Amino acid sequence: MPTPWFEHFEERDFEAHGVRIHARVPNTARAGRPALLLLHGFPQSHVLWHRVAQQLQDRFYLVMPDLRGYGDSAKPEGLADHSNYSKRTLAHDMVAVMDALGVDQFYLCGHDRGGRVAHRLAVDHPSRVLGLCVIDIAPTLDMYAATDFAYARAYYHWFHLIQPKPLPETMIGGAPLAYLHAKLGGWGSGGLGYIEPRALAEYERCFTLPGTLHAMCEDYRASAEIDLEHDRASRALPGTGGKIACDTLVIWGERGVVHRMFQPVPLWQAQCAGTVSAISLPAGHFIPEELPKETAQCLASFFQLK
Repeated sequence: MPTPWFEHFEERDFEAHGVRIHARVPNTARAGRPALLLLHGFPQSHVLWHRVAQQLQDRFYLVMPDLRGYGDSAKPEGLADHSNYSKRTLAHDMVAVMDALGVDQFYLCGHDRGGRVAHRLAVDHPSRVLGLCVIDIAPTLDMYAATDFAYARAYYHWFHLIQPKPLPETMIGGAPLAYLHAKLGGWGSGGLGYIEPRALAEYERCFTLPGTLHAMCEDYRASAEIDLEHDRASRALPGTGGKIACDTLVIWGERGVVHRMFQPVPLWQAQCAGTVSAISLPAGHFIPEELPKETAQCLASFFQLK
C-alpha cells in the first residue's frame, strides 16, 4: 500500500521579511505536542519528509517548510553579495514561520542544505532551539577548508553552482530533469527506486519552476562567500558564544560520502557546547526517504529524551 500523503497536514503560506514561505503544518491543534521543525535540502522540498511525518505526527507538532528558493516558496533574485540566500537569512525565515504559528521553542532537524540552515539557526537563536539533529553533513567551513581533488570530485556541484550567473543556471536548464535525476540517484542512493512516484513528480515540478535554478545556485553562492564570513565570525567569539548550545544528534549514511571524506563527529563536537550523539544508518545521502522509519525512530528517541 502506498504511504499516506501528508495525512492530517495542510499547506500554508507565511510571510517572512517580505518573502513568501510555503509549508505543511498540522491541521489539528498542537495539544501539548512538542514542536519539531524539519528542513529539507538540495534539490528537494519539504516533500522529503512525507514518510517520516506519518511516523512522527502523533508525537510532535511537525512544521515542514520549503526553504526560500525551493519548492513552492518565493524565489527572489539574488543580491550582489548573495546575502538574501545566506543561511542566516534562511534561518530568519524559519523563525518567522514559527513565530507566526505561536511556537516559541522547538526541536530542529535539517538534512543537507537544511542542516546548514539549522546549524545557523541554532547558533543565532539559541533560546529557540531545544535540540538539534543534522543529517549527512559536516560543517560548511570545515568542508571548504579541506578542499582537495577527492573532495572537489565528490562535491563538484559545490564548485559548479557557485559560478557567476547565468552560467550554471543555463547549463542545468538545458536538461533540468536529467540533472535532477542524477542528483537524486547519486550519493550512494543507487538510483531513484527509494522515491515514491508522487514525491518524484513533485521534485520534478518544483525543479522546473521559474526561478528555481537561480535560487539554488544562490544558495550555494552564499555558502561559498557570506556564509563563510558568518561562520568565521561565530568561531571567533569568546568561550561558547558562537557554538551550538543545545545537545546535537549527527546522522549519516553508510553508503554516502560525508563519513568517508570527513570525520563528522569530531567536527561537530568542535562546534557544539552541548553533548553530541552520533548514529550511522545503512543508507546513501537521502536518509529520510530511504529509511523513513529508522529516521523517525532516531528523532523520536533523541528529542523525547531532552
